[in-house]
Amino acid sequence: VVLLLASGADSSSSTSDTVSWGKVVLGVVLLGLAVRSWRSRPDDGAEAEMPGWMSKLDTFTPVRALVLGAALSGINPKNLALTAAAAASIAQAGLAAGPTVAAVAVFVVLGSLTVAGPVVVALVARDGAAGALSALRRFMSQHNTAIMMVVLVIFGVKLIGDGLGVLG
Repeated sequence: VVLLLASGADSSSSTSDTVSWGKVVLGVVLLGLAVRSWRSRPDDGAEAEMPGWMSKLDTFTPVRALVLGAALSGINPKNLALTAAAAASIAQAGLAAGPTVAAVAVFVVLGSLTVAGPVVVALVARDGAAGALSALRRFMSQHNTAIMMVVLVIFGVKLIGDGLGVLG
C-alpha cells in the first residue's frame, strides 16, 4: 500500500518531501520503540519472561505456525514501520515496474532469511541442527531486549538520516 501511495515520488518535489518526512516519522517511531523496549527489559540477572504462547511453539503444527507467523508479522509495529520505510524507499527511487518488483522481491527474500535460514537448517541437518538451534534460541531469548533495541536504533537512525538527507 505504501509503495503504491508513494509511487511517483521522484516526479513531484512535494511527494518526495512527503515520503522523506514519512521516513523521519517512521525513524522517530522506531527510536521510541527502542526506548520502550529498553525500559521494559528484565532486571540484571533476571530471566526474561516469555509469553505463554511462546512456550507452546514446539507443539505447533506447521499450519498453525504459519498462521501465527503471518498474524504476528502483520500486526507487529516494528515490522509495519520497517516495511513501510522499505516501500517508501523503493517508491522514492522512481524505478520502472520491473525493477520495482525485483526490489520488492529482494526485500522479501532478505527479510525472510532470519526465519527461513533456521527452518532450512532444521530440515537439512535434522538431528545435527537441534543443539545449535536450541543454543541460538536460548541466546536470543535471553538477549531479546538488547537485540531488538539495537536493531530498532540502527533502523531508526538510518531512516531519520535518509529522510533529512533528502529534505536538507
